[in-house]
Amino acid sequence: MTLSKPELISYVSQHATLTKADAQKAIEAVFAGISNALAQGQEARFVGFGSFSLLKSPAREGFNPRTREKIQIKASKRPVFKAGKLLKEAVNGG
Repeated sequence: MTLSKPELISYVSQHATLTKADAQKAIEAVFAGISNALAQGQEARFVGFGSFSLLKSPAREGFNPRTREKIQIKASKRPVFKAGKLLKEAVNGG
């Protein structure tokens, strides 16, 4: 099962006694805060839950698998999530 954004909004609305509109605003604000921190090269840490950070990949030479032609792959950054202790324990039944 996958938890979708609308399902998360309903969950937050019910458990935090918020309207769905307020729950949606809160969730979107959290997502925007995490995105903005990463865009500025910062981490977003939530003690016990986990942290979002950036993994930097340097520029490198690759190849087109169809033509075997060499291509240059640009340097990039990708967001990664590392689960915290409490989240790991919750998932593993501890």
